[in-house]
Amino acid sequence: MTDAAITRDGAVFRVSGDLLFTTVRDLLHEGESLFSTGSELVFDLSDVRHSDSAGLALLLEWLDRAEAAGVMLRFRNIPDSLVRIARLSNVEGLLA
Repeated sequence: MTDAAITRDGAVFRVSGDLLFTTVRDLLHEGESLFSTGSELVFDLSDVRHSDSAGLALLLEWLDRAEAAGVMLRFRNIPDSLVRIARLSNVEGLLA
């Protein structure tokens, strides 16, 4: 397991590491702090190695908090494992 992190790459924020129950709490607050940086944010998840339902919960919570802050949030390169969990949970459309 590796720690998860958010780094800036131009206009895109890269999420890397493992999105697991043990790592998402810190990312929740770190991601939320970015919602005041603009009206639209893009998170690229191509560097996410492992994820579970906590990773999906993180993305859904970010979407909810971004909407409350009036920020358009988009995800790129969502790992297949998260897409499968979202599909099983009937929330796949929320991530599109």
